[in-house]
Amino acid sequence: MILGRWVSFSCVNTPVNKVSDRRRHSEFRGLSSTTTCRPSLRLSCLKSKSTQETTQIEQLGNEQGFSVLASEVPWEDNNIWSTFVLYMFSLHIPLSFGGLSIVANILHQQVLDPQTQVLSLVVLQMVELSGTVLLLRTTAKPQCKSINFLKGNNESREGRNWVVGSALGLGCLVGFIFVTSLVADQLFGSKAVENSELKKIMVSGEVARSGCFALYCGVAPILEEIVYRRFLLTSLASRMEWWKALVISSGVFAAAHFSGEDFVQLFGIGCVIGSCYIWSGNLASSVLVHSLYNALTLLS
Repeated sequence: MILGRWVSFSCVNTPVNKVSDRRRHSEFRGLSSTTTCRPSLRLSCLKSKSTQETTQIEQLGNEQGFSVLASEVPWEDNNIWSTFVLYMFSLHIPLSFGGLSIVANILHQQVLDPQTQVLSLVVLQMVELSGTVLLLRTTAKPQCKSINFLKGNNESREGRNWVVGSALGLGCLVGFIFVTSLVADQLFGSKAVENSELKKIMVSGEVARSGCFALYCGVAPILEEIVYRRFLLTSLASRMEWWKALVISSGVFAAAHFSGEDFVQLFGIGCVIGSCYIWSGNLASSVLVHSLYNALTLLS
């Protein structure tokens, strides 16, 4: 009987246990579905919030400020200064400051005549330009090896006329040089600022004069704008605020001329020309201002 009662009890309670198990299973299943539903709902909310934040960031990014330079650049952040140092010591200093001595040794002349001097400078600057383009393409990211240096680096040029920007930049540059010259005359007294060597070359003949314009209004502006604006300024502006990048690149531009007495004016020139590039996003703007300023200097 006891056995029967246990059997009877077990037989009677078996459905109850099944029902209980089903209830428990359904409860756990319901609890499980609830717990999985809540994270899913929370995740969807996070995704929605993240999407809204991304949209807001994109909208803020689309609102153009002074700078239209893109945040993505062809060079890695950790290679910027090493590439620039390599350019300075392998190309700029040997060719710009030691190139004429090499030419004089090759021609077995102690002093080069003006025509040979200016033509040699044109060739040396073209060699430096070619080496610079090769260096910057070699150190660029793999997907950016065929970079067009004269195209610039911008997100949008809508409403930005680079010709108008160049005209405004040239006017600001001439005004800056005029004001700083007056201040320098008041502080240190007036003095002749003409370059006797350059003047001698300009009056030596048509070939030398044409070579000067080709050098200072063609090759040199393109070379310097590629190095200091297209490469250095663009790379720095992708890592910091544009005005900080402008100040640093302009300081480097002035220091690279190795002229202590002209550092302030060269720094200001770099700031004005760099601002033209930042505002327009087109390297043609800074090249044009640079070339026209040098042309005015040659004609003055």
